[in-house]
Amino acid sequence: MTAAPMLPERQEWTVDDLGELPKDLPYELINGRLIVPSPTHLHQDLCVRILLALEANCPPEYVVSIDLSMRVDRRNEPRPDVVALRPEHITRSPVPVEDAILAVEVISPDSTFRDMYDKARVYGHAGVPTYWVVDPLHERMTLTEFVLGPTGEYEPAAHTDDVFHTERPWKVTVDLPALTTRWVGLRGRAEA
Repeated sequence: MTAAPMLPERQEWTVDDLGELPKDLPYELINGRLIVPSPTHLHQDLCVRILLALEANCPPEYVVSIDLSMRVDRRNEPRPDVVALRPEHITRSPVPVEDAILAVEVISPDSTFRDMYDKARVYGHAGVPTYWVVDPLHERMTLTEFVLGPTGEYEPAAHTDDVFHTERPWKVTVDLPALTTRWVGLRGRAEA
């Protein structure tokens, strides 16, 4: 068993401090706070399903990725669960946030506030035009689509627990009832 890496203690982090971290350590920097996520299989499975829904009609001038670091500013380097972006910088990490046209976050029990508020502000102030929040933590999974308003804040455009259809960033359909059934089935297998 390998010991977890010891991280330097700090009250606030900047992107300059990230060079001290192990290269294989997944992290996010949100408002100067270092977050080391440890997603479950359920979470990652859902992210892949959303990626596949986005890829179904993805135009050639864009790509879709999961868990990709986005450089925003000195205090923020988030890793959206799923991101649609222009491919100019796909060979590097982090990718400039200006390349992103959609960021998607899947809520987990310890990320609700961060995904709904902190990251929404970071992505909004960085100019990411569309932001989706997928919430699988209730009886029926929901998806909320936010679009960037004229003040640089997100405004809700859609909220559903049914089949979600949108034209942003291109024509996409996400079958939330089917994803809920899959999620419940996977959880049931874990509890059996």
